[in-house]
Amino acid sequence: MTSPAASGGHPSTPSTTPPTIVAGLDLSTVPVVILCGGMGTRLREASESLPKPLVDIGGRPILWHVMKTYRNAGFRRFVLALGYKSDLIKRHFLDYRENASDFTLTPDAIDPQYHGSRSMEDWEVTFVETGLKTATAERIRRVSKYLDEEHFMLTYGDGIGDIDLHQVVRTHLSTGRVGTVTAVHPASRYGEMHVSDGQVVEFNEKPTLATGWVNGGFFMFRRDFVDKYIDEDPDMMLEQRPLQQLARDGELSLHEHEGFWMGMDTYRDWMELNGLWDSGNAAWKVWND
Repeated sequence: MTSPAASGGHPSTPSTTPPTIVAGLDLSTVPVVILCGGMGTRLREASESLPKPLVDIGGRPILWHVMKTYRNAGFRRFVLALGYKSDLIKRHFLDYRENASDFTLTPDAIDPQYHGSRSMEDWEVTFVETGLKTATAERIRRVSKYLDEEHFMLTYGDGIGDIDLHQVVRTHLSTGRVGTVTAVHPASRYGEMHVSDGQVVEFNEKPTLATGWVNGGFFMFRRDFVDKYIDEDPDMMLEQRPLQQLARDGELSLHEHEGFWMGMDTYRDWMELNGLWDSGNAAWKVWND
């Protein structure tokens, strides 16, 4: 895993994995912006000391799960928009190899001797300070100097799913619009009952609703989205004027996702996601170990 200098640029250490080409686009060159500034106020029971992207699922930060999803599809350039407790996110990646590897320390060596390479990711990760309480649209504007390709991906650091990212790319490029959003069905917070003749014939806990769509993240944008739709305003959320105006202009395409998706917003969500992982039913785990 490489961490580029502040000037940005492509990774100095090339990946050993062949590039993934979708609709003529080499995904390994496309920046993936992940919004990592959240405080995770409603997740305090899971962790009071960590920023939300570092709260774990199965012993790994949810941010790691998001990045593994993108890497499995062929993306490897990540831009992390940091905020709350950004130092901990930086330290996690700086210590990544030490924490994931077997190694030996000897009296005559300055650096550890690492054993095996399975723990190394071929990610390029750029860490960008975007402010403690900055809203999401402004965070995107503040990382824009690292967006050096015609298109970029964007998602939230607390939502995961078995998203077909290749289809997101195809939809975005085929429509020619400025932006594409992944739409997901919302999950009910209540148990659903099917009744007949005065009795319950089926009960589903927290079902996924078949009707309606909500924003699931996993966006793809043309680079000029930032210049045309995001003004300098530290209080502006992405979901407010930028996306609303994009939709009014007829420049927002839709990728309909019918599979698994879940945002980790509450302690109950954290418990559910960890339960799925521990039971081997993590539908979002699309990568091989």
